[in-house]
Amino acid sequence: MLRSVFCKHTLLISTSGWLNLPRVICSSSSLSSSDSKTSTATMMSQSKLPSPPVAKKVEHKMELFGDVRVDNYYWLRDDSRSDPEVLAYLKQENDYFESAMSGTKKIEDNMFAELKGRIKQEDVSAPFRQGSYYYYTRTLEGKEYVQHCRRLIHNNEAPPSVHDTMETGPDAPPEHLILDENVKAEGRGFYSVGCFQVSPDNKLVAYAEDTKGDEIYTVYVIDIETGTPVGKPLVGVTASVEWAGNEALVYITMDEILRPDKAWLHKLEADQSNDICLYHEKDDIYSLGLQASESKKFLFIASESKITRFVFYLDVSKPEELRVLTPRVVGVDTAASHRGNHFFITRRSDELFNSELLACPVDNTSETTVLIPHRESVKLQDIQLFIDHLAVYEREGGLQKITTYRLPAVGEPLKSLQGGKSVEFIDPVYSIDPSESVFSSRILRFHYSSLRTPPSVYDYDMDMGISVLKKIETVLGGFDTNNYFTERKWASASDGTQIPICIVYRKNLVKLDGSDPLLLYGYGSYEICNDPAFNSSRLSLLDRGFIFAIAQIRGGGELGRQWYENGKFLKKKNTFTDFIACAEYLIKNCYCTKEKLCIEGRSAGGLLIGAVLNMRPDLFKAAVAAVPFVDVLTTMLDPTIPLTTAEWEEWGDPWKEEFYFYMKSYSPVDNVKAQNYPHILVTAGLNDPRVMYSEPAKFVAKLREMKTDDNILLFKCELGAGHFSKSGRFERLREAAFTYTFLMRALSMLPSVGSEQS
Repeated sequence: MLRSVFCKHTLLISTSGWLNLPRVICSSSSLSSSDSKTSTATMMSQSKLPSPPVAKKVEHKMELFGDVRVDNYYWLRDDSRSDPEVLAYLKQENDYFESAMSGTKKIEDNMFAELKGRIKQEDVSAPFRQGSYYYYTRTLEGKEYVQHCRRLIHNNEAPPSVHDTMETGPDAPPEHLILDENVKAEGRGFYSVGCFQVSPDNKLVAYAEDTKGDEIYTVYVIDIETGTPVGKPLVGVTASVEWAGNEALVYITMDEILRPDKAWLHKLEADQSNDICLYHEKDDIYSLGLQASESKKFLFIASESKITRFVFYLDVSKPEELRVLTPRVVGVDTAASHRGNHFFITRRSDELFNSELLACPVDNTSETTVLIPHRESVKLQDIQLFIDHLAVYEREGGLQKITTYRLPAVGEPLKSLQGGKSVEFIDPVYSIDPSESVFSSRILRFHYSSLRTPPSVYDYDMDMGISVLKKIETVLGGFDTNNYFTERKWASASDGTQIPICIVYRKNLVKLDGSDPLLLYGYGSYEICNDPAFNSSRLSLLDRGFIFAIAQIRGGGELGRQWYENGKFLKKKNTFTDFIACAEYLIKNCYCTKEKLCIEGRSAGGLLIGAVLNMRPDLFKAAVAAVPFVDVLTTMLDPTIPLTTAEWEEWGDPWKEEFYFYMKSYSPVDNVKAQNYPHILVTAGLNDPRVMYSEPAKFVAKLREMKTDDNILLFKCELGAGHFSKSGRFERLREAAFTYTFLMRALSMLPSVGSEQS
């Protein structure tokens, strides 16, 4: 289970028939790009713009372990997000951003139109079968949000097949519109549906909506056929909601620091004040998660920290009875599912760091059998159960794989797994994600993409061993996957560790002589895997001659649990030095020069960008830090800030002296100094519950005070959004449009408006 929802700061392929061209030997002297410097100075010099905002300085002293820190911009933190002086300063920064980008606004608008032009606006998702219906989402021309729909299956008695298709046309069962998010979003600056759960009998749906971007949801239950509300909405909850039979819901609420701490049972049409609290996690290191078994017969409530997870279960036929499945043992992480008369449990510990798979009888959970033992070179990432099959998601050598097994009949002994089949993929390097599948079938559904292959949905027959493409994202504008080349290279870190880099570029535009522009992306935290996935917006860079690269640095989970362990706590600096090593490899091997190298990271990846900017500002031409976690030490010292205490097992507890000084040594806000920095774009969301807007605001204010260069520094704070920016599908493209325009402007790549239109 990935920590993506409640972590604080929540991308190689050879081309058949095309060979690598011989590398041109490059040298630093032959790639000085002096002309580029002159042009960029003209286009990006801050002196050509109005004066940037200057935040007032109010001394705020913080002392611990005999160390005194002075934060002159601490006043920018306003938990109510309503202080007129703070809002006025953020508006000044936004006005300065608009002024700075006004000269290229027409090009930015053209870029936005180009990004939007690749999207097939009227489309339907791959239908998913549940009971007698196909469920799917539909998008409409010009509309920001999806419609949730369903259609009756004519021959619903036939078992599912990979060759099934949903009937459409005049003779097909009519489409029924369940929920139109566009209608719900009318008059709102932000709208997001966090979950959409259909009841087992297909009569009701429960959906969670967020109208501010703060990730605090309201859950509504409606009759699918009529749209009539059922009972009053549940307020102040998370997006974790599951059906417990057809007449009850289980959901999670948060405490005052937005930590999911209570699990509740709600009977339909009962008042929320009468709901039953199933479990209250009082330890503020732990947060609650909720998951339904594939069989839909059990719900699992897990209490988890960064290193520990233990699981409770409830039978949906007796939802008031919550029982312990795996005990709380610090350092042991378990997750569970169910099939027949067995629970299946993945278990990780310090010794079994890449996890093992166990099974135990439902009526005797202490009697466990090892089905897949721990392997040092293979990480067990996830499992998916079916009535007769097991699908296992694993990672080996940085690559994902799926292995399926046929299980003994329900009721027969379950002692071992035999004869696993591996799913074959069309590219040698790719990204795959599990998808909900029909438990009673032999059909595994998964999502697939690569840096050159658009997002695709496949159905895999686990008996026949065949995959059938059910849906591939249409990319308009003449896209041809054969125009792009991807590869994976390895950079040597300072300690000799080999760091994978995933690379993509357009074949006919890239010279590989050091003269090409390059965007290097990184994350490297929370064991999150930054796999090489497709992004249609990115084509606007690739089709202008950019190389795009992903540094799969330590702190992520791409090469197993130890890859993560070696990039956290007192080894966190490996994340930053790995990224620098990747940048140096790309320069040394003629993918780019310093004058052509741009970098980007988001959230904890924004911490990465802030850290490497302080460490090696000379290495980069431009940087983008989106919603960056940059005030690490001050934030981690304050347990009243949302989600902070749970993060001590990720970054360390700075109330301990060793961690305090280590975190201070890399925290970006604490390490801004009087030196030259590259061109920098920073973004934030006022309602962000994961990275408070004040962190990037303080970082920018201190950079404005300290930096000695004339390069441009821009800060854009979305005043009506949260951690994930704007909510509409077209609105989000605006962020990509101004980001790409900023980067090309920094590299003196912007054409005249007329030539850009042509």
